[in-house]
Amino acid sequence: MRSKIVTTFEDAVADIPDGVTIMFPGFGGIGAPQNLIAALHRKGVRNITGITNDHGGLDGRMDVGTLVEAGQIRKLVCAFTAMPHPSMVTPFARLYEEGRVEGELVPQGTLAERIRAASAGIGAFYTPTSVGTEVAEGKEHRVIDGRTYVLEYPLYADYALIRAWRADAMGNLQFRRSQRNFNPIMAAAATTTIVEVENPLEERGAIPPDEVHTPGIYVDRIVWVPPDGIWA
Repeated sequence: MRSKIVTTFEDAVADIPDGVTIMFPGFGGIGAPQNLIAALHRKGVRNITGITNDHGGLDGRMDVGTLVEAGQIRKLVCAFTAMPHPSMVTPFARLYEEGRVEGELVPQGTLAERIRAASAGIGAFYTPTSVGTEVAEGKEHRVIDGRTYVLEYPLYADYALIRAWRADAMGNLQFRRSQRNFNPIMAAAATTTIVEVENPLEERGAIPPDEVHTPGIYVDRIVWVPPDGIWA
C-alpha cells in the first residue's frame, strides 16, 4: 500500500494548483493547520475558493487571512464576513469592500451541516435558519408541519487542510480539544485530505479504535510538525 506519510509541508501541498476549492478548519485560528497554510502561502497558489468558519487575519497568526492579504483567495464561503466592531478591520473586510475578493455568508450551523452533508453523501437538506433574511433569497422554500424551511446543498472541496493531535501510519486521526470544531467533518468532505500532526506518527493500530475521530480512509497525506516547526 502506498505510504501516506510525506516529509515536508512543501511536499504535502506540491500538487495543489490554482483555482481549486480548499477547506480550512479552525475557529479564530484555533485548530487551524498553520504549517500547511504557510506552505500554501509560500507556493503562491492563487484564485482559491476557501471554505472556512471565519476569515482570520486579526492577531498576526498564520491563517486563511494570510492568504487573503496575499491576494491568493478569490472567494470565501464563511460564517463571518464582517467583524463585530468597526475598529476591527481584517484583510478580508478591506479587500471585500474594495471588490477584490468575494464573500458568501453562511450561518455557522448551516455551514457545518453543509460540510457534514458532503461527507455523508446527503444530496440536500432543509433548515429553518436564515428564513426571512437576505441569505435565503433565491433559495427553495418549503413548509413542513407549519414551519418554513430553506433548502441547502452540500459543500464539497478539492482539498482539505487539517490539523490533528495524533495520527498513525494508516491515517487514522485523533483530535484534541477545540481541534474537533471543523477538522473532522472537513476531513471527510474533500477529494484530497492533507493533515499536519502535532505528535510523532505512530504505528498502525496504536490509536485505540474508540479514540479514532477520523478513519484513515479519508486521509491522503500526513506530515508531522517537528518541535522546531514554523508554527506551534
